[in-house]
Amino acid sequence: MKKYLSIIVFIGISVSLFQSCKDSSAFSKQSDVDPTLASSDHLTMAVLYQQTAAEYRALCYQAFNVAKYQLDQNLRIMGLQKQQAIVLDIDETVLDNSPYEAKCILENVNYPDYWDEWMDASNAKPVPGVLEFLKYAESKGIEIYYITNRKEKYRDQTLKNLKMLGFPNAENKYLMLKTDDSSKKGRRDIVSETTKIIMLIGDNLNDFSEVFEKKSIAERFELTDEIQQEFGKRFIVLPNAMYGEWEGALYEYDYSISSGEKYNLRKQNLKGF
Repeated sequence: MKKYLSIIVFIGISVSLFQSCKDSSAFSKQSDVDPTLASSDHLTMAVLYQQTAAEYRALCYQAFNVAKYQLDQNLRIMGLQKQQAIVLDIDETVLDNSPYEAKCILENVNYPDYWDEWMDASNAKPVPGVLEFLKYAESKGIEIYYITNRKEKYRDQTLKNLKMLGFPNAENKYLMLKTDDSSKKGRRDIVSETTKIIMLIGDNLNDFSEVFEKKSIAERFELTDEIQQEFGKRFIVLPNAMYGEWEGALYEYDYSISSGEKYNLRKQNLKGF
């Protein structure tokens, strides 16, 4: 009898240990994809906002409606005494990259993973309202320049995407990509040599002026307040909650820190009551 009881106890302990190991393994797997530390999980709501919120589309239409109004005002006052130009950023200003960001979330990776594949696909959709506005500007004799921090190696893919969608001035002359310097000032200066830039359109304050580059959160606020009259006139801002210099400011522009450190900094910068 004692022999049988010992066997039963041994079997019970073995089952318990097996279940414990199984549970521990499951916990370990869950920890590997902990949503608070996952590489791109924090982007989920921002990407969903861009892809599913009618409010996002409304903000884009609003931006380009304002841009059209300001363009008409400018033409009435100045005419075309000198060749005029509009300068735009590309990503999240002209082309919508939210499918790429969604891919990063789903695969639990970060830029630059899959970026080459996304560039090679050359099938980003236009930001709502931008194509209609730029065609209107073209009809008024305005030159369109695209100044982007996409790398030079993506020139062919970018031109293919712009041409496929019918964007005006989708030519090498009007596409200025990043080479050695991420600052856009030098490229804006080149445009200014032959044209008068009447409007800049972007989703990042660096698209408008070099004074915003590598500034802290407080400094970016202060500088924005100082030139508040420019927004909606010469500077047209598009919404982008997915990425940008605003996020870099949270990390003091050190993107090499771990996902956990970035998560902690995001939490630390929240202001409750």
